[in-house]
Amino acid sequence: MPVLTTDAESETGIPKSLSNEPPSETMEEIEHTCPQPRLTLTAPAPFADESSCECQAPHEKLTIAQARLGTPVDRPVRVYADGIFDLFHSGHARALMQAKTLFPNSYLLVGVCSDDLTHKFKGFTVMNEAERYEALRHCRYVDEVIRDAPWTLTPEFLEKHKIDFVAHDDIPYSSAGSDDVYKHIKEAGMFVPTQRTEGISTSDIITRIVRDYDVYARRNLQRGYTAKELNVSFINEKKYRFQNQVDKMKEKVKNVEERSKEFVNRVEEKSHDLIQKWEEKSREFIGNFLELFGPDGAWKQMFQERSSRMLQALSPKQSPVSSPTRSRSPSRSPSPTFSWLPSKTSPPSSPKAASASISSMSEGDEDEK
Repeated sequence: MPVLTTDAESETGIPKSLSNEPPSETMEEIEHTCPQPRLTLTAPAPFADESSCECQAPHEKLTIAQARLGTPVDRPVRVYADGIFDLFHSGHARALMQAKTLFPNSYLLVGVCSDDLTHKFKGFTVMNEAERYEALRHCRYVDEVIRDAPWTLTPEFLEKHKIDFVAHDDIPYSSAGSDDVYKHIKEAGMFVPTQRTEGISTSDIITRIVRDYDVYARRNLQRGYTAKELNVSFINEKKYRFQNQVDKMKEKVKNVEERSKEFVNRVEEKSHDLIQKWEEKSREFIGNFLELFGPDGAWKQMFQERSSRMLQALSPKQSPVSSPTRSRSPSRSPSPTFSWLPSKTSPPSSPKAASASISSMSEGDEDEK
């Protein structure tokens, strides 16, 4: 989009080229060719010397309010953030994320200081400058990496890279004989503060390593590093290796204890299951026993029935009261009994007795017939 080569501003502080007034016919129109923010993350961010801003359009100065409104619409707002970025961690990434999202359309340039400057003004680093450059290139929020960035920002550097704003935490950074290296940036209205992430920093990580030095030295010895590579003396090397052996024995003992606990737990679970099953079976057995041999059990009824049958089978069948005293023989013909013969018994003492004897004799004759 064409912009107007003018430094004039309207009463609202917005450049006249962006106001509602029509542009003057005498002004020259030049299109912005500034690099645009990365839209894909399939490749690392380029270095500044590989992708420098060669835009010939005038780079008008913006206020923070204008940038937050999304102006200018023809180019992104170029935000600069610098640092050492040693042992790149989440605190660094969060700071760059804040710098990237300060404005609706931002192009984030990240300056990384060289080893010489860092060792001179801050101290020794764990990662060398090439490793730190590469770490920044693979951060998703970074659009461009500036190698060998200056310790203190100069107007020439800001003009060269067409920087609109500088993002950093608001804590005064005293270094290189200055109480705050960002003081002149703040006075120019180009400073935008970001928030530090508490609990994580390069110094904190190094402190952890130094505090647990023996642990990490033993760890690397166990992983195959030599004592010379770790700068460990002969005595300390033997001590660390002995401690590693002790730790292995402790680990084995711990594993045995855990396995024994698991075995005991399994035995207890199985014993509980066996006891529960035994109780169920015993209740079932007792219930079946009572059903068979209890007071009203089926076995008693069956025993009574069988005993009554046996008694019936063993005991002789009683003859009827009115049957004769002598039974018939199937092989012989019945011999006649002459009940009409006179008996040697005494005569009846009364007529009733005589009639009863006669009736009994007549019933006997009927039975023989």
